[in-house]
Amino acid sequence: MAGLATGGARGAVPSAVPVAAPVRGGHLRVAGAVGSTAETLDPARLSMATDYVRGHMFYDGLTALDDALVVHPALAETIESDDLTTWHIRLRRDVRFHDGAPLGAADVVFSLARHKIPSVGAQQYMLARTMDTIRATGPRDVEIVLTAPNVDFPAILAMSNFAIIRDGTGRFETANGTGPFTCAEFVPGIRTLGRRNAAFWGDGPFVDSIELIAIPDEMARHNALMSGDVDLIASVNPRLVRMVQAGGFGLMESPVGTYTDLAIRLDTPLARAPGLVEAIKCLLDREQIRRSVFLGYSRLGNDQPIAPESPYCNHDLPPAVHDPDRARFLLRRGGFLGERIPLVCSPAALGSVDIAVLLQYAARRIGQDLAVRRVPADGYWTQYWMKAPFGFGNVNPRPAPSLIFEMGFASASPWNESRWRDPRFDAMLAEARATRDDARRRQLYGDMQAMIKGGSGVCIPNFTTSLDGYAPHVRGLRPSQAGQLMGYDFARFVWLDGGGA
Repeated sequence: MAGLATGGARGAVPSAVPVAAPVRGGHLRVAGAVGSTAETLDPARLSMATDYVRGHMFYDGLTALDDALVVHPALAETIESDDLTTWHIRLRRDVRFHDGAPLGAADVVFSLARHKIPSVGAQQYMLARTMDTIRATGPRDVEIVLTAPNVDFPAILAMSNFAIIRDGTGRFETANGTGPFTCAEFVPGIRTLGRRNAAFWGDGPFVDSIELIAIPDEMARHNALMSGDVDLIASVNPRLVRMVQAGGFGLMESPVGTYTDLAIRLDTPLARAPGLVEAIKCLLDREQIRRSVFLGYSRLGNDQPIAPESPYCNHDLPPAVHDPDRARFLLRRGGFLGERIPLVCSPAALGSVDIAVLLQYAARRIGQDLAVRRVPADGYWTQYWMKAPFGFGNVNPRPAPSLIFEMGFASASPWNESRWRDPRFDAMLAEARATRDDARRRQLYGDMQAMIKGGSGVCIPNFTTSLDGYAPHVRGLRPSQAGQLMGYDFARFVWLDGGGA
């Protein structure tokens, strides 16, 4: 039988980094880098960083991730399966929503099933469709039958989009979850105020209240921290690290699996010429990008999506090499050398503008014309991403390799950026999800990384390191592979020295 069983409260998810004993009290002010009137409190529709922070403040999932992306039970007391297809979930006792209603199986059924309703606009609609049936088998028991075996199903349930809401919830002007904070105020794009949930079922939270705002302007966000207007900021610019540290502020570096990729659509005439994708990969100078774009706060990529810290990363793949001579040979052979090739970049995709300039310079030196078009961040993800034949994307960390492959490279995925299709890859993904044999799964994942590197149109030059800045009195923060700000889940762990007095 595969599964998970709880050994402690949600707030006690283990970490390899010890922290001092927390104290209660105080008000924490946090500034994120992204704000929009499209922000939401509907877990199914969370799509941006500040959404994910709110999701963790007000809601809980059935499972949760620790700092190393290991899955633990959360609202689920146990989650088990004999065949990896039918999963049995038993809920914790004595968990209540913010309105006082007890958590029950009907809430779980409602929360998960609504993802499959097209009008909900769920971000994880594709993953939700793999839940064939979802039914309550008792007041605290739920049975979920999948369309196919999936050993990583508990990891899917840890995604914040699959947080649990009360049965029948249809409006989201406020949040009624089981999370560590209650929602006192929510103005999309402006301000969120959470107050400590005194009836929270887990350990923590420790601060009395949290105020979350967005300051998209980088310098303004850093100045807000330096002046004491906020206590914690996300997305410190590497160029401002020295300024932050010189001011006595802390810097948290998290080796997340986020990457900025360059995708060449294989369904366009541009990419049908043999050798074009390889030529572009040869033009990318990954070490130069690491030094000059991310100022050392990144790890080298190898055109496959599994981060080097993952136990499933295939370190045996030959490293990508900056080779302008081979790029020139390939472009000449394909008939592209000297032709104008358009490339779209935007500040919306982290570092993509600088990477595009470096690539353009490298191309020019071998006689290739890359026409870089910089477009605004506003609207990039809806108007340009995956529409331009040659452009950039940003991919956030996922809790399991199978999810990374499923969402970014499987033939049927709507987020397959390069439109790469390989039935053998799809079959290997299905086999990996269906096996309990970790050694076999590791072998499959390694082979799949080689297939992506050799066959897809995606170039992954670096994995970025997340940087968050904090005031000296902020305690309890620790790096996480799950994303910035402790995988967006800092709220339940952070505390203030002296209780904020």
